[in-house]
Amino acid sequence: MATFAIKARTREIKGKKVKKLREQDLIPAVLYGHGIENQNLTVNSLEFKKLFDQTGESKLIDLQINDKKPVKILIHDIQFNPLKNEIDHIDFYQIKEGEKITTEIELEFVGESPAVKELAGVLVKNYDAVEIECLPSDLEKMDKIEVDLSGLKTFEDTIHIKDLKVPSGVKIMVEPEEVVALITQIQEEKIEEIKPIEEVEGVVKEGEAGAAEGEGEQAKEKKATSAETSAAKEKK
Repeated sequence: MATFAIKARTREIKGKKVKKLREQDLIPAVLYGHGIENQNLTVNSLEFKKLFDQTGESKLIDLQINDKKPVKILIHDIQFNPLKNEIDHIDFYQIKEGEKITTEIELEFVGESPAVKELAGVLVKNYDAVEIECLPSDLEKMDKIEVDLSGLKTFEDTIHIKDLKVPSGVKIMVEPEEVVALITQIQEEKIEEIKPIEEVEGVVKEGEAGAAEGEGEQAKEKKATSAETSAAKEKK
C-alpha cells in the first residue's frame, strides 16, 4: 500500500495575524491527540492540497515536524473559506499505536448488476462512505470497501451493511440492516394524448354554434313575451 507524508513547521503566530501566513501560501494547522500537548503548525498549501486529494480523511499520513521523527496522523478536520474557496485551517490527529480509531472509509462499487443490464433498472446508492472503528495497523491494510453489484439480479434484491466484507478487527459503525444499494424501476410518466388541431377546432365551432342557437332561442322567447304583454295591454 502507498505511504503518504507531509512536512510541517511549528508556528508562534496566532489569532488574526495568521492572515500573513496565508499570504505566503502557508496553512495554519494544529496537531492534537491522546496524551500529547497541542502543537500549532503550518504546512505548505500546494503540498497539502495534493496530499488531501490522495488521502481524504481516511488514510494514515507520516507528519514530520521540523526535523523530528515523523508521527502517524489522520486529517481530522478542515475549515474552508467559501468566499475565497481556500483552506483556512487544518486539524491533525496523532495516532497512538495499539489504540482504536474511528474514521470514514470510501465505498467502491464494482461489478455490474443484471437488473440494470437486462431489466433497464437504475442503481440507487444510499452510502458513498461508512464510518469504521479499527486499529491503525488495520487501517493501513485497507484502501476502500468493495461493494459487489453482481448480486442485484432483480428489483427485490438489496445490499445491506451486513453484506460488506471487511478485514478481521474492523467494525462498521452503521446498523447492519441499513441498505447500501438497490435497483429501482424507471417510472414511466403518463403523457396525455394531444388531439389534432382539426378536432379541437371542430369542438370550438360546435360550441360556438351551440351558443348561437342558445342566443336565438332566448331572442325568440323575449319576442313572444313582449307580444303577449302588448296584447294584454290592448285588451285593457
